Amino acid sequence: MKRILLFILPILIIIAVAFTLFGILQVRSEEEKLMDDLKRKARTVAESVELSAKYAIVNNDQRAAKRLVESFQRRERMQGCVIYDKDGKILAITERISSWGQKDNPYLKDVLSSKNARGAIEKFGGYSVYSYTLPVLDDENNILGSVEVIYDTSYLFTTLADLWKRISITLIALVVLITIITLLIQRQIFVLPVRRLTQWFTHFQKGDTEKLRPFKEKGEFGKLVSEVEQVALGLRVARKVVTDEAHARIEKQELWTESKLRDLIHAKLGENSFFVVSNREPYMHVMDEVTGAPRCVRPASGVVTAIDPILRACGGTWIAHGSADADRKFVNSKDKLGVPPQDNRYILKRVWLTKEEEDGYYYGFSNEGLWPLCHITHTRPIFRETDWQMYKKVNQKFADSILEELPANNPFVFIQDYHFTLLAKMIKEKRPDATVALFWHIPWPNPEVFAICPYQQEILDGMLACDMIGFHVQFHCNNFLDTANRLIECRVDTEKFSVVRANKETFIRAFPISVDGYIGAQPAKEELEQIKRIRQEFQLQDKLVAVGVDRIDYTKGILERILAIDRFLEKYPEYRHKFVFIQLAAPSRTHIKRYHELIAEIDELVEKKNWKYWEGDWKPIIYLKRYFSPEEIRPYYLLADLCVVSSLHDGMNLVAKEYVASKNDLNGALMLSCFTGAARELTDAIQINPYSIEEFADAIKFTLEMPAEEKRKRMENMRKIIAENNIYRWAASIITELAALKKS
Repeated sequence: MKRILLFILPILIIIAVAFTLFGILQVRSEEEKLMDDLKRKARTVAESVELSAKYAIVNNDQRAAKRLVESFQRRERMQGCVIYDKDGKILAITERISSWGQKDNPYLKDVLSSKNARGAIEKFGGYSVYSYTLPVLDDENNILGSVEVIYDTSYLFTTLADLWKRISITLIALVVLITIITLLIQRQIFVLPVRRLTQWFTHFQKGDTEKLRPFKEKGEFGKLVSEVEQVALGLRVARKVVTDEAHARIEKQELWTESKLRDLIHAKLGENSFFVVSNREPYMHVMDEVTGAPRCVRPASGVVTAIDPILRACGGTWIAHGSADADRKFVNSKDKLGVPPQDNRYILKRVWLTKEEEDGYYYGFSNEGLWPLCHITHTRPIFRETDWQMYKKVNQKFADSILEELPANNPFVFIQDYHFTLLAKMIKEKRPDATVALFWHIPWPNPEVFAICPYQQEILDGMLACDMIGFHVQFHCNNFLDTANRLIECRVDTEKFSVVRANKETFIRAFPISVDGYIGAQPAKEELEQIKRIRQEFQLQDKLVAVGVDRIDYTKGILERILAIDRFLEKYPEYRHKFVFIQLAAPSRTHIKRYHELIAEIDELVEKKNWKYWEGDWKPIIYLKRYFSPEEIRPYYLLADLCVVSSLHDGMNLVAKEYVASKNDLNGALMLSCFTGAARELTDAIQINPYSIEEFADAIKFTLEMPAEEKRKRMENMRKIIAENNIYRWAASIITELAALKKS
């Protein structure tokens, strides 16, 4: 619309200015013409009554004078006539202008003295009239009196106003006509061709090659279209070649790497686009509180840690909630941007939510309802009808955003976590050809626990619209199958591990998630300098260092961890001044009361325990409460002799795997809660029950005193598991399974 205005507006301005100037000239010309005609008429009338007026003046015949002026009473456009004697006194005046005699008319003296006629515009009764005064002379050219004829001039202004009206109407009609013609011409020569090209690009982007019709445009635009067609043809051929080559390369490689996953994507998906949906975005743009400038950060999220390397490897589109305060400044007109910022590998599309939507869908139903429901930490879930309605609304908003992007043929949509239990059904209703998978990153409870949820039917219906649902461990798969079997009408196939409901089969699979990891990566020079700085800052020389890395959440067992360290130092005082625990804690969900209370509880407990053991410069717990980027966390992993993961209930916990992956020197040990999904894989970790504080404290001592050779052996075994079952293998397993489901 702006371009159209920029095109039409100058033309309309030029026409309007030209027409206005023409109108002014025409009106002035018409005004002069009407005025000349009025003067001529006034002079003629005055001269025609001169003889009769002369007779009346000479004979002092007032009756004759009266009859003469009254004859003007019925004349159109003429106000009347006045007869004066030689002294300027009125002998007779037309009745309707009788008040004219009360008006001071100094020009009469000039007419009588100069004996010359005079015509001019005069004011009378608030409006203008034309007065023409003619001297009456005898045969010897002596002044006898004068005759004044007065004409109404209002018809002149009425005529000129009508003329202006006709000019204005003509101008408006001309502007409208030119606008319509211009729009039609622009539509024909620009809009329609561009629209056809846009539709062509849309079909090409979505892989709908059957609707790609050749263009028949001519001229320069036709040349552009021709070049576009050639580029598109080359891209389609290149995609086919890449797919064929990818099949060959997959067979040659053993360990899963970024390049092997990319080849698998090309081989299995071909031209089909890959879409990931999550609540948390992988990159956030926030305003720096110190400098006031926007900066890009990666949020503290296990989902982001796991999925970002996959999208970096294979490309695609990640759709997520744009929650940061500067996010809108970096997207294009379609709310998209390339990420990572300095090395664009895939597309991030941001979905905008209002404060009310975020409060109801995310903080309310997702994190006060589903989160505590699925985690056995004895925190009561809260379900509100308003939160549920907002949850449904936001799921629909995400569905609409995804449907805008899906290609024409067989798209793959990979939904992340409990925020989008209804999303698959909403997508399938519009695009039944889409392959949709949901990965549930948190535990799935047993049927008795899930039955607490008042919206269990809708949630299970929404999830079972997926082609496949993935969990971290088989135990959670079993719980889900039991839940479906008990709470809804369906058929559970225990051999195929699937649920059939309304003739729709959904496969349930376990895919233990992992990390990109630092396997084989030696510490960089900057990291070594950072380790040195941390040791100096916190006086860690000659100290045994344990580390915990968590988002502040009641499921992570941070309070239990601090209590266990307290008990460890009580039972084994020889470790005082020799042992330091560093807790990196990222605040989250602070709008929720339970999380706000938890932050205060941790602050109070850390302060209390540090005060209990405070001696000199040593304090046992270093509590760093802020967001840490992955690059900032890695030096803490490298310097730590022990990593403590004490989750009370966790779907997987990637901190454990990140710590193991970082230990290239095999110098370190992992303490891992038996209630994490990672405990099923990392069996060489020292497994603990975080609820048993005595056992926990003893395990700390046992781990610290473990022989170096045994530590190395355990670490080597765990690193081998992570190297083989890394994030690329995890993604490859899911994609291979999805592709197989689509073919069957």
